[in-house]
Parts: sequence; structure tokens; C-alpha cells
Amino acid sequence: MPFSSIDAVTQRLQAAGYYADRRLATAVFLALTLQRPLLLEGEPGVGKTELAKALSMALQRPLLRLQCYDGMEQREALYEWNYAAQLLHLRAAEAQGIAADVESEVYQPRYLIRRALLQALETPPPGAVLLIDEVDRADEPFEAFLLEYLGEYQVSIPELGTVRALSPPVTILTSNRTRELNDAVKRRCLYHWLDYPERERELAIVRAQAPQVGAVLSEQIARFIERLRSAPFASAFQRGPGIAESVEWARALAALDTIELDPEIVVDTAGILFKQRDDVAALTRELATELLQSPEQAAS
Repeated sequence: MPFSSIDAVTQRLQAAGYYADRRLATAVFLALTLQRPLLLEGEPGVGKTELAKALSMALQRPLLRLQCYDGMEQREALYEWNYAAQLLHLRAAEAQGIAADVESEVYQPRYLIRRALLQALETPPPGAVLLIDEVDRADEPFEAFLLEYLGEYQVSIPELGTVRALSPPVTILTSNRTRELNDAVKRRCLYHWLDYPERERELAIVRAQAPQVGAVLSEQIARFIERLRSAPFASAFQRGPGIAESVEWARALAALDTIELDPEIVVDTAGILFKQRDDVAALTRELATELLQSPEQAAS
């Protein structure tokens, strides 16, 4: 077993720079123990992709990433034939007058261009970590294609037959819920909804990823982000900042020699927290002042 306990998952991920809560660590532990794919859903920027990277480091296994997009085809995920090499083989055989069963010779593993899915299956023990990122961006036929892999860690290649995993890959699927995934995909996976972290965990992440930020400033950043995402402030924005934006904002503030937050610096750096023009405009000086107030000040 890769990890002896849930606590070991938490500790090893933290050593890799990823701060998982108990529920997420439990999901990871079960996915590894049961050798099941893990489907992570949640808002963009909550750390879904980063979990796969951290697992790769913690397990010391290669990370293979399959980035999904609209119109993605099987050959871009699994394999395609090296047609140029096959053609050269055929021409060489013709030149030598060899005709017997030449076509079958060109459909051999040495002429395969292996993509992420096939690479994951062929990685020798202990295996690879396969990240199938933003699977919701692919279409339903591609989901159907994934079912054999997700259920049995194998794929079928018409010219070669079935390729089974040498060692079951640790498989992480992520989705931002741009559309609902097929139930057949979900049934083959363990499921976890990844939410924004609570303030203490976000503070730990900021301090780990941006150690140059002072203690007072990092506390202010974590408190400000927590309030920004909470009601009633969250309704003013299309999307709250993710963990990646929090860390990037902390680094930017440190680069500006910021000691503590004030409304002016918040407004001036709003383009790091938000990526939409309307959201940047919504973070006014007045709103920043309100967000920076302590709970006691806000109540008075």
C-alpha cells in the first residue's frame, strides 16, 4: 500500500506542499487502497489539478497529464500510428521484393505513438499518476471511450488487441462542472467535491507557497479572501478567487513591499484576484474598506 493510513496521506501531501483536509485525505486513501479512479469536482482554482501533482511527488511516480477539450479524439488520448515510419517500411519491403504479410508487420508496437493513456498503462511498477484534467470539456463519445479504462485499467487497440495495465495507474479526473458528466463515468470512480479551504488551511497554504510574506500580511490575506468568498460579498462577483490567486496575490503584495493591507493596495492589485473586467471593477475602494474591517468593526 502506498500509504499506511489517512494521517500518512495528509503528512506526505503536506510534505509535497499540498494541504488536504481530512475528507480529501480519506478519499485519496480509499482511491489508492481500492485502486479506483478519483473524480474531483469543484470550482476552478480550488486545487484539483495540484492534488495530482502533489500525489506524483508524494508517491515518487511519474505524472502523465491528459488535458481534455471540446472535440478531443481517442487518438489524442491513447495512441496513433506512425504513418511515416510504416510507409518507409512498406516501401523498403517492396524494393526488396518482399510481399508476404508485410502489412501485418507495420502494425506492431514499435510503430505506435503512445499518448498519455497508453503510457499510463505501460508504465512499469509501481506505475504512474494519470491526471485526466477538465474531463467535462470533452464530449460524451470521449466519456464513453474512457469507460473501459476507468473500469478495468485496460484499452482495446483493434490491430493489437487488449492492452492491460502493468500496474494500475493512480488516476485523478477533474471537472469544473461546465456540464454534467455521464453516470457511467461517475459509477466507475470514487467521488469528492473539493471546496474552497477554510481560513486556517488557506493561511497554511499561503505561508508555505509564499514564505516571503510577513506573518501579519498573510493573516490579513487569508481573512480578506475568506470574507470575499462569503455572503453577502460573494454575490458581487462572478467567481471568487481560487487558491492559486490567493498565493499569487500574496507574492505580488510581497513584491510591492506591502506590510499590511489597505483599501488602496487592494484596488490596485484587484487584477491578480480576478480575471474578469466586471469583477475587477466591482472591487471598489468602499467595498475593500468594508472587507478589511474586523468582525468587531463590522458589527459596530
